[in-house]
Amino acid sequence: MRSPAIVFLMYHELELPGRSLVQSEPGYVRYTLPLQAFHFQMAWLREHGWVGLSVSEALAYPSGKSVAITFDDGYETDLITAAPILQDIGYHATFYVTSGFLDKPGYLSSSQLRQLSTAGFEIGCHSMTHPYLNDLDDSGLYREMVEARSKLEQLIGKKVEHFSCPGGRYDQRTLSLARGSGYRSLATSRPHRNSRTTSPFSLGRVVVMRETDPDTFSHLCSGNGLWKIRLAGAVRGAARRTLGNAFYDRVRAKLLR
Repeated sequence: MRSPAIVFLMYHELELPGRSLVQSEPGYVRYTLPLQAFHFQMAWLREHGWVGLSVSEALAYPSGKSVAITFDDGYETDLITAAPILQDIGYHATFYVTSGFLDKPGYLSSSQLRQLSTAGFEIGCHSMTHPYLNDLDDSGLYREMVEARSKLEQLIGKKVEHFSCPGGRYDQRTLSLARGSGYRSLATSRPHRNSRTTSPFSLGRVVVMRETDPDTFSHLCSGNGLWKIRLAGAVRGAARRTLGNAFYDRVRAKLLR
């Protein structure tokens, strides 16, 4: 019998009517999702018999149709918008929070983070300041992965066991530190389904973007056509390795404008 394979969905800030996004750059906006779209996607999942899981739950790889629901960065909309929708339909999720962004405009406050945790949602770590981890020296990497987690744990009074890589950038040092410092998993931005044969320190995730239409969303949840996204990602990865993270980002920003 084949091991169940689960898609880990990745979300970012949700856009609310009359409320400005944290950033307005095209490269940022394309990763945001209007409230109506997120509500539709969650309703579609429930209507079609899917279960929404946290990362810890998904790593048990239960049978049946399920997706892991994850959010990156720690936006205020995690609590005021996403959480109520998820609670209403009985779904769980993991919120990967950037520790250093807490209490900044548009992001969760420390109090809101505790509310999110108390509501039963899993809190993961998304670094301290959201740098590209493969650009850091060893001390910087420790601060972003270990000290950032300690800050979250002190605030919520619970262990933080899961880490996601900002921008999907990481290297072997990142994986070694995640294992050695007590994390149970590390999530990347590589678009593939996960199963018991997947290393918990190489979890794939599939980003849900502003342009993701209902048909595409249904295919993403089933893992259909992810090879196309992987191919495009491989091309971008080759460009990043050739140009370096900083220069690649400048070129990308100009192209998106």
